[in-house]
Amino acid sequence: MSLSIRNQIPGTVTSVTPGEVMATVRTRLTGGQDITAAITLEAVKELGLAEGTAVRTMVKSTEVSLATGPVTGLSIRNQIPGTVSEVATGGAMATVKIAVEGGEITAAITKDAVADLGLTVGTRVTALIKSTEVSLATV
Repeated sequence: MSLSIRNQIPGTVTSVTPGEVMATVRTRLTGGQDITAAITLEAVKELGLAEGTAVRTMVKSTEVSLATGPVTGLSIRNQIPGTVSEVATGGAMATVKIAVEGGEITAAITKDAVADLGLTVGTRVTALIKSTEVSLATV
């Protein structure tokens, strides 16, 4: 199956914390970063997710925000550092590719945000991803 989701990074489940309806699933990506997904408990069961399960984490590029400095006091759990490797701007929007340990993350942000943040190839950034925007697929 082919998907339009640009960000697909392999990893291994390190923990599953179930709730009544939702669960948080922590995954160690191939580059060593941890990412948390908040998914339904039903999905956890259907996918057979448990510690050690190989998964692919998926995030739409429109759900990735970027920061150029330290980020504190924020509820976003997933903060992955990297370096801008490519910037492509259009009329209103831009895609920014970020090289991270073990792969690449693409963010779709406004052209104005690219200018305001001074994003160019080589800029150090942190990709910010809400756990509710992370999907998981078994490999």
